[in-house]
Amino acid sequence: MSETISRFAPKPLFTFVATGEVITWAILITGLIFRAVGVDPIVVTIGGSIHGAMFLSYGVIAALVGVNQRWKTSRTISAVALAIVPFATLPFERSLAKKKLLEGEWRTSKSDDPKDEGWFDSLFRWFIGRPFLLILAMAVVVSIIFLTLLWLGSPTEWGERFAD
Repeated sequence: MSETISRFAPKPLFTFVATGEVITWAILITGLIFRAVGVDPIVVTIGGSIHGAMFLSYGVIAALVGVNQRWKTSRTISAVALAIVPFATLPFERSLAKKKLLEGEWRTSKSDDPKDEGWFDSLFRWFIGRPFLLILAMAVVVSIIFLTLLWLGSPTEWGERFAD
């Protein structure tokens, strides 16, 4: 197994993005408080952009780790959905670590598990075995989502944007 894949094993990668998501929530909420007391609203724009990028990254990594670790679909959906709740990703990560649900390396080769026969698992292993392509594909997906959300603007403006 390549050193790159091992260095970014599911557990440290998930812990990194879960922690980053919590930190960026704090940045965003601090920016909102600053704006409420009269500080330039640019702090919310900057904090919101940083948080938005980490939020999307966490969602992609949570889904990727969930597939790799063969979590139940409900657990993977919960992992992604908890990014919406401020500061919830880190307690969730701690719970997963305590239950040893983050242990192990990336699945780069076929196992005896019958699920490994399917096209999805084959494609998953193919991408995991090519980390540069995987990171590039994830960066493109996250960037497209991020740019679309920037174009849409604040959720409070969505009704106005599509009212015409």
